[in-house]
Amino acid sequence: MKILIISTCKEKLHELEFVKPIEKILLKNEIQFSTINYKNFSQDNLNNYDKIIIPGTSLKDFEYLHSGDKFEWIKNINQPILGICAGMHIVGFVFGAKPKFNQEIGLKEVKLKSDFFNLPKSFEAYFVHNMSLKELHNFEILGKTDIDNAIIKHKSKEIYGISFHPEVKNPELIKNFCKF
Repeated sequence: MKILIISTCKEKLHELEFVKPIEKILLKNEIQFSTINYKNFSQDNLNNYDKIIIPGTSLKDFEYLHSGDKFEWIKNINQPILGICAGMHIVGFVFGAKPKFNQEIGLKEVKLKSDFFNLPKSFEAYFVHNMSLKELHNFEILGKTDIDNAIIKHKSKEIYGISFHPEVKNPELIKNFCKF
């Protein structure tokens, strides 16, 4: 099993908060991975990876929003993808979702509508975002907080988006996604 982590971070400092914790989870679980920033990514070597994780970035870093063409490959991919926060925005935008203002910061309860990588039906997760998605016509809603969608899955592909940060409070989600 080999995982590709595609960083959305503009600054190397942001990667310490949003990418390095994911790498530590993978190392702890003896899962092979490579990390690359989306600006340097080429889809030529996608076949070398079994799954892809697209982590989040800082609250004020929206540079990835102006690089939609860098992510068009997602439409044609066969590997499972887990988009975390900004990664959820990216997979949503690629399939036609639109942004909406929605600030959630701190611990919130997530309630699942269906099974999601062996997480309990209700669990606490850490959120830190200013934006969410609407017009999710190509996605199923798998989980919600009391105010918004927290987990989405593409209707016909193994592409998932989560608006919370499992690297902070739910590392088993990352492990289960990789080993599923």
